[in-house]
Amino acid sequence: MDVLVVVGDGQPPERLSARAAHVVRTATAELSPDVVADLRTRIPRHVGVVGPAEMANETATNLHHAGLPVTIYSDVDIAPHDGVDVEPLTDRGPKMDAVDSLLDLVGDTPMVRLDRIGRGLDCHLLAKLEFLNPGGSVKDRPAVAMVAAAEQAGLIGPGGTIVEPTSGNTGVGLAIVAARRRYRCIFVMPDKMSQEKIALLRAYGAEVVVCPTTVAPEDPNSYYSVADRLAGEIPGAFQPSQYHNPENPKSHELTTGPEVWRQTAGRVTHFVAGIGTGGTITGVSWYLKAQNPGVQIVGADPEGSVYSGGSGRPYLVEGIGEDFWPTTYDPKAVDRVVMVSDRNSFLTARRVTREEGILVGGSAGTAVWAALEVGKALGPDDVVVVLIPDSGRGYLSKLYNDDWMADFGFLRAGGQTVGDVLERKAIGDELPALVHVHPDEPARDVIAVLREYEVSQVPVLKAELPLAVAEVSGAVHERDLMERAFADPTILDRPVAEVMGPALPTVGSGEPVEAAVERLEDAGAVLVVDAGHPVGILTRSDVLSFLAQRPPSAPSAPKAPGAPSPPR
Repeated sequence: MDVLVVVGDGQPPERLSARAAHVVRTATAELSPDVVADLRTRIPRHVGVVGPAEMANETATNLHHAGLPVTIYSDVDIAPHDGVDVEPLTDRGPKMDAVDSLLDLVGDTPMVRLDRIGRGLDCHLLAKLEFLNPGGSVKDRPAVAMVAAAEQAGLIGPGGTIVEPTSGNTGVGLAIVAARRRYRCIFVMPDKMSQEKIALLRAYGAEVVVCPTTVAPEDPNSYYSVADRLAGEIPGAFQPSQYHNPENPKSHELTTGPEVWRQTAGRVTHFVAGIGTGGTITGVSWYLKAQNPGVQIVGADPEGSVYSGGSGRPYLVEGIGEDFWPTTYDPKAVDRVVMVSDRNSFLTARRVTREEGILVGGSAGTAVWAALEVGKALGPDDVVVVLIPDSGRGYLSKLYNDDWMADFGFLRAGGQTVGDVLERKAIGDELPALVHVHPDEPARDVIAVLREYEVSQVPVLKAELPLAVAEVSGAVHERDLMERAFADPTILDRPVAEVMGPALPTVGSGEPVEAAVERLEDAGAVLVVDAGHPVGILTRSDVLSFLAQRPPSAPSAPKAPGAPSPPR
């Protein structure tokens, strides 16, 4: 139908409102002239009316007198009259096995045993498959709950806009809710998110704003700050604030926790989940510990995140870990937090996919690795449930891409590798592992560093070692600095951040030596990355020295044009 007029404060069936292109609500049977005028401008071919029988009948009569085609939807016996049709409100036929809305399918996700991954454990290892939610992740649960609560509180209504800082999965859940509720969506994301996630949100009709990852939460350009600004500027905007909305953990206390308890027949002894907003692990803990205080709640956290004692420095795994403490996380609800490296997260995710046939994301790898660590000390009566938050379909260009994994030093090729060159360079080398400068140092100090270590370029790092690739700001090259200083000597007193150039190209430590040779064709040096961490620099001279020391019996045959690269 073109328009559905809802009379009174009741809610029409989902299947009826979903069929309407436009919904109008009225508290009384008498419609104001401006509402009738608005309906006429839509030139409706079909206007539906639903509500208490007497009020709906009166409203339908008024609309008919205004020259509009009207149908009353009611299960009360109302005779058609004065050009007003009457149709049943509910389906009177045999009940079909179909829900009214995709939102009705959120939750009640299945469990599966991970007996291959857990073959070395004595305990039961079960995975709760949250990627089987309609939106593909555990975030569907709080998305539905937060919007429903906001509607009940009058915080959002027809024509409203949802604005949220999200790493992707919460955005998908909110986008599905918005599609059903006819809301506009704007999502603000950090720039480390995969292109698949951004494309997915846009597929639902959402607008996506991308912000830098490596700025503090209070920085005006952080994705938290940008979301706050947009929510304040856009009329009728509502920010669910998943990091601070109590409906987030409450949704898991009311649904996920009871499901885990029921599905394990109350036998669950350990629950393991990654910590992002903290809503999932907190809500599940509240419920499970209310049933059995002895249930152990274990958080899995990326190396560098605050939950496991880090400072919030960047890491590559997506969707979990934080650089601040959300109020949706209750530290007292968690008995233990296990720190997991990017390497263990990604390699475990790939292992789950290949051994169990379950395509999972990197954060699932984090949780499974932590579950395996916990399970080592457990016996046959223990039941470990690990929550799988999302699928690996959103990470095909990253953790399931061998080139990406190799570039970041997570995979090792056969034969001699870039890591071997770096190791050979270190023998008898008195240089620090990674000579570097910082963005806030005066450019004049770079000259001293170049002279002291007799190098021609240095990377610019935002922090001290060990650090993530995202903490590399750029590089200063001796020749570029000389030319700029000759033209304008005052630049030597400016911060390095103002005179640096692009960062050095990177090469994975496990990639074949050939990869370094190829990158050095267009650059004077390359930055070597191992498991997502910069560990050293190689120059053409370093590679030549390595090749010169290599035994003659191990020549490196040039790759023919179009030939595939060596396996990684």
